[in-house]
Amino acid sequence: MALTLDDVKRVAHLARIAITDEEAQSTQSQLAGIFKLIGEMEAVDVSTIAPMSHAQDVVQRLREDRVTEPSDPEHRQRFQAVAPQTEAGLYLVPRVIE
Repeated sequence: MALTLDDVKRVAHLARIAITDEEAQSTQSQLAGIFKLIGEMEAVDVSTIAPMSHAQDVVQRLREDRVTEPSDPEHRQRFQAVAPQTEAGLYLVPRVIE
């Protein structure tokens, strides 16, 4: 992906960043290097490599899955007393996906 000087200036404008022509040229060359590296990484065939959750072979210590806090109505009422909105013992939150 070729990034022009105008593209860099437009992105800086959209981000409300004041940028000089020299800074725009420097940023353009840095971004071109990043895009080149991304292209090289995308060219590597990783179809035979299994995904891993961590770069090292580490195991997380797990604790016993048990209830440690009391679950009585009095505790729930105290916690929900400071909540912005509740209904029927549940916390109401704004909808984020329509």
